[in-house]
This record gives sequence, structure tokens and C-alpha cells, in this order.
Amino acid sequence: MTGIMVKKRSEIHLARRFWHALAGIMLLIPYFVWDAKLLYLGIFSFAFSLVGFFFDFKRQANERLNKRFQSFFMPIMRRSEIDSFSGIPFYALGVALSCFLYNEHIAVISILFLIFADPIASIVGVYLSKGRIFPNKTLEGTIACFVVCFFVVIFYCRVFDFTEEAFIPFALLAAIAGAVAELLSAFNIDDNFTIPVVAGGLMTILNSCFLIF
Repeated sequence: MTGIMVKKRSEIHLARRFWHALAGIMLLIPYFVWDAKLLYLGIFSFAFSLVGFFFDFKRQANERLNKRFQSFFMPIMRRSEIDSFSGIPFYALGVALSCFLYNEHIAVISILFLIFADPIASIVGVYLSKGRIFPNKTLEGTIACFVVCFFVVIFYCRVFDFTEEAFIPFALLAAIAGAVAELLSAFNIDDNFTIPVVAGGLMTILNSCFLIF
């Protein structure tokens, strides 16, 4: 065990939340600003995830390297990541699979869920929680995730003019999909992975019914 002070999952950890959102925004900038193909984002993210998993294997086998890693990433690390995988490669892998598997618009929305809904749900869960529905999940955090996902879909559809009659029911059901995907991390699955992949898959099914995109 290292003497470096890193945060527990139950702490607010604002630096991690800020990094979480900033990393996703930076990934999407080429798509929104320079009209880069989403496939390129997927390829870059997948390559980054492979490098991240390889590095995590190496640092777990090398105490000196692990301590250097902890010193550098202490502001955004959790205690559970000291001797295990960090969230970074799961984040990149979740983004990559969304880009590869789903309709362009659904992929972007699922990544936006990851960027905004996940950190806000965590902050609300820590600040406003009255109790837990799962070991590391709160009702308040899940509601916050649902609300953020709903407004992400509404905003996206409004901006890109996908305002067919059924887009509000689609947004409500997509928000439920986002909240369910976030809840799945209660079962020891990294939510950096489940949110974009599971929410994207469920939205794909919804889209086959509503034909929004």
C-alpha cells in the first residue's frame, strides 16, 4: 500500500470529474469543429485503450513504476486503482466501441452521456445522497443521470434538427437507458465502459422503433 493520498469512490473528487468531462470534450472537438470522421476518433480511442491496458499491466508488476504513476495522476486517481486498472483505458475503449458499433448520432450522444451524465450523477450522489440503492449507487445520483441524459438528447436533437414528433418520447427512453447503463457499474463493471456501450446499444434498439436518426 502506498502512502500517497488518493480519493475513495465515495468522495466528491472534483478534479477527477473535471478531467472526466474535459477528456471527452477534447476527443469530440475534431468531430464538431473540424468535421473529422467519427471512425478516426474510434481508431484513436481504441489504440489509446490498448496502450492504457498495457501500461496498467506493467505498472502493477513494477512497484517503482506504479508509484511514479500514482504521483503523477494522484489528483484524478481512486484508491481502488492503485493496484488495479485505472478508468482511463475503459473510458477510451467505451468511446471506441461506440464509434465502431453505432449510428453516428447515437455514438455521439452516448459519448455525451459519458462526458456529462456520469460526473454529474457522481457529484449529486455524494452531495445529496440519503441512502444507497446499490453499494456504490444512490437514488439521487441515478435521477441526476436520467435528467442530464434527457437534456443531452433534447439539446442534440434541437441543434441538429432531429425534431420528429416522437423525439421527446425517444429522449425519455434514451435517458432511462443512460441511467440503467450507469447503474450497471454497481456490479463491478467500469461505468466509463458501460455508459457509452450499453446506452448506445439500447438507443440503437429504440431508434429502430422511433426512427429519429
